[in-house]
Amino acid sequence: MTFNYTKEMMWQEFEDATKKDQKGKKEKYDNRIKFLKEMKELKKDNPSVMRDISINQKQFNNLINCWSAPNPRDAFYMSVFGRTYADQKAHEIKLYGTEKDEQKQGA
Repeated sequence: MTFNYTKEMMWQEFEDATKKDQKGKKEKYDNRIKFLKEMKELKKDNPSVMRDISINQKQFNNLINCWSAPNPRDAFYMSVFGRTYADQKAHEIKLYGTEKDEQKQGA
């Protein structure tokens, strides 16, 4: 019987890494970055163990780069929207007159 990583297992381990990073006065990202690097290597070295995980090496690199940025939230927003978080929220307010999240709650 071979070991096989599931999405649920990865999410749980990422959540554990997040909790470790959030201990202390200032949140850090070291444990999440380390976890993603380990998963990237595991996928590269033992692809059969990660056959149910649909993240490729490029996607792991993108995640690692975003989490390694000084402000990961801005890095993620830049990669998706081409704007920082604040710029995207300002854009949404301009388009919709309010933030999209607030519209969903009021609907």
